[in-house]
Amino acid sequence: MAKIVSIHSFRGGTGKSNITANIAALVARKGHRVGIIDTDIQSPGIHILFGLDEEKVDKTLNDYLWDRCAIEDAAYDVGALLKVGKGEVAVMGGGIYLIPSSLKAGEIAKVLREGYDVGLLNEGFQKLIQKLELDYLFIDTHPGLNEETLLSIAISDILLIVLRPDQQDYQGTAVAVDVARKLDVPRMFLVVNKVLPSYDFGEVKEMVEEAYGCEVAGVLPLSEDMARLGSSGVFCLEYPEHPLTKGFEEIATRVME
Repeated sequence: MAKIVSIHSFRGGTGKSNITANIAALVARKGHRVGIIDTDIQSPGIHILFGLDEEKVDKTLNDYLWDRCAIEDAAYDVGALLKVGKGEVAVMGGGIYLIPSSLKAGEIAKVLREGYDVGLLNEGFQKLIQKLELDYLFIDTHPGLNEETLLSIAISDILLIVLRPDQQDYQGTAVAVDVARKLDVPRMFLVVNKVLPSYDFGEVKEMVEEAYGCEVAGVLPLSEDMARLGSSGVFCLEYPEHPLTKGFEEIATRVME
């Protein structure tokens, strides 16, 4: 049975989209059929990580939400675009499909001005799983809490909440964890991202788990190599032996358990 995995953060700038892309790619490389949907409609961007050419994108999640196309028509097979290091194309055993949101200013303004039927998202998620025969559907959510994120959390089999070692993140994450518990999410993990390498990662994990009463699936270091990559690729494929990649692999393993 397919699993829906939502990756969420209470605040922006946590690295949520990078984490989504890397975990999804690692799961796909294990032979699973994977879908990724960018529901951060107000500030989309995960397609950039996968090298999807905006000029070749003629349908997006926005078109589905406004009844211009079936949702599967907005799915792009991005497996062939991904390479391991500077070498061969990454072998995506089952395939990896991306449903982007529109980057056109007019489309974003339309969302802000008119909104959309959030109920269509749930229908779309289920249709994608069926039409593409997915094993996993990853949802890159909009930061904070709104109708869309509440829906994504409510229908998730697994929820990853991303936070940084920052006081504002700590407070916001407490709200997100509380909401997820009230929505009875079957499995919930925290991911602590952008942790200074000088920190004791074991202590960070223990502190966060104690504070929220929730398991930490990974503590990821602040990485100059990630900053240098500048969202121009999927990090775990560009740097397959990097310590940060090892952290992504640990989280992917927890998701697939």
